[in-house]
Amino acid sequence: MNTRLFLGLGIAVCLAMASCKKDEPEDPIIPNEEELITTLTYTLEPSNGGTNIVLNFQDLDGDGGDAPLISVSGPLTSGETYIGQLTLLDETSTPVGDISEEVEEEAEEHQFFFVVDAVDVTVSYSDSDNDGNPVGLSSQLVAGAASTGTLQITLRHEPDKDAAGVSDGLITNAGGETDIEVSFEVEVQ
Repeated sequence: MNTRLFLGLGIAVCLAMASCKKDEPEDPIIPNEEELITTLTYTLEPSNGGTNIVLNFQDLDGDGGDAPLISVSGPLTSGETYIGQLTLLDETSTPVGDISEEVEEEAEEHQFFFVVDAVDVTVSYSDSDNDGNPVGLSSQLVAGAASTGTLQITLRHEPDKDAAGVSDGLITNAGGETDIEVSFEVEVQ
């Protein structure tokens, strides 16, 4: 009799434990996995015609490892207005991933910031998201007086686009997370 009682209790305990087990997903879903950006290219087309100026950053092995390759194809011309186009790539995948397409699709969640130090250039936005806030994949750059300095390009994910100055391109109050940040040595002649 004791054997039946213990056997019955054992089965009841096993059934109770099995029924209390929570359903867990087999593979967790990552809502917005960060993209790998290995290459940032800022192509500046002179509005009056001429040769494009290309600012390029490439880091195929990501953080650490080899230093990134950063280049600027030539000086900007004083008084010239340039039409700017940013391209972001993940060159570690096959086929190469066009991250700029993803940024465009998720425009409300992204914004580029252009921070100028010592060089006489101004950058303004030429594109916007569905809410009318700037994105920065397309821009206009005006080269001023002869000078040399840096142009830092930063992509923020989920910035506060309603914060003070953010729609004017001020990164100070933007918040969010930095997806990529690159500084280029730029010269205006």
